[in-house]
Amino acid sequence: MSQLPISRYPVPDLDSLPEDILSRILAVQEKARFIPNVFLTLAHRPEEFRAFFAYHDAIMDREGSTLSPTEKEMIVVATSAANGCQYCVVAHGALLRAYSKAPQLADQIAINYLHAPINEKQKAMLAFALKLSRTPELVAQSDYDQLKTHGFDDEDILDIAGVTAFFGLSNRMAIVTNMQANSEFYTMAREPRS
Repeated sequence: MSQLPISRYPVPDLDSLPEDILSRILAVQEKARFIPNVFLTLAHRPEEFRAFFAYHDAIMDREGSTLSPTEKEMIVVATSAANGCQYCVVAHGALLRAYSKAPQLADQIAINYLHAPINEKQKAMLAFALKLSRTPELVAQSDYDQLKTHGFDDEDILDIAGVTAFFGLSNRMAIVTNMQANSEFYTMAREPRS
């Protein structure tokens, strides 16, 4: 079986990249021991690369957010699966497995979060995220009220919405560019650490 190119668009050589983008990519490579293809694919348009990752960081690393990294990755995996984004399900599934230390959780959430071993609060969070992703015009006050009965406040709801909306954009860019997931993501955190 032949390997697909990582993107349908040109992937720039590392030595041709602006210094700030190269620095970010090399930092990710040092931490992960490989360069996730999203960085190489989006480097095709440097200004959009900068905007994309600035917004990513603002949402996923927001100081004061009460959503855990695991819960944010749950949202990414569930909504990316609903959007049919293979790259994001595979890459963020790996991150969800790593954060949760639960090797099967990402697959369970991608297939049907209602049958995943998560709590009712997390199920309410994913129900809202999926509704916002699939049928945003149907989001109503009752959805906010339901989240609040599970202990989410307005800032939490904005966090859920931000992750959902950002990855809606990311899913669509990954699909249009035909972005391929790195092979490393498929096996990452499949076995619990000893």
